[in-house]
Amino acid sequence: MRQASTLVLGVGNALLTDEGVGIHVVEHLRLHFPAEPGVKCLDGGTLSFTLAPEVEDAANLIVVDAARLDAPPGTIRVLVGEEMDRFLGTTKCSAHEVGLLDLLRIARLTGRLPERRALVAIQPGSLGWGEQPSERLAATVPQAAAVVLDILRSWQSSARKARQANDLPSI
Repeated sequence: MRQASTLVLGVGNALLTDEGVGIHVVEHLRLHFPAEPGVKCLDGGTLSFTLAPEVEDAANLIVVDAARLDAPPGTIRVLVGEEMDRFLGTTKCSAHEVGLLDLLRIARLTGRLPERRALVAIQPGSLGWGEQPSERLAATVPQAAAVVLDILRSWQSSARKARQANDLPSI
């Protein structure tokens, strides 16, 4: 049974400056925005198979991660559903123990792939040693958090509309 309505999963290596941006965005959300019912924010670190149950229990999944977008550092791109799946399938390098695509494949195999999926991908600048993101990506963290909130609101609105449409009496 799905526990959390939406899982916001920040991933990355917090010891490699901008590679940890997903974790910083989730922490920003925790610190600056009240917890919403049915929304769970989780620091996924460098990913592992232990996250599979978290992903499978979510009806909706938003992942925030550094990604090679061939764009200036701090560029944010949102990939939704199949577009996210295609992007993950073409990305060849990952600093993570397990790839996000691996976790989604497990969920698909068990028939528990989150219905709605989005990747908030952020172009890193620096991947050197350091526990804080570069100045450019630190400035991007609040923007990425706002993008996550926009996705959440959009999904919540469409879910509300669907419930209302189902509650209408038939004529």
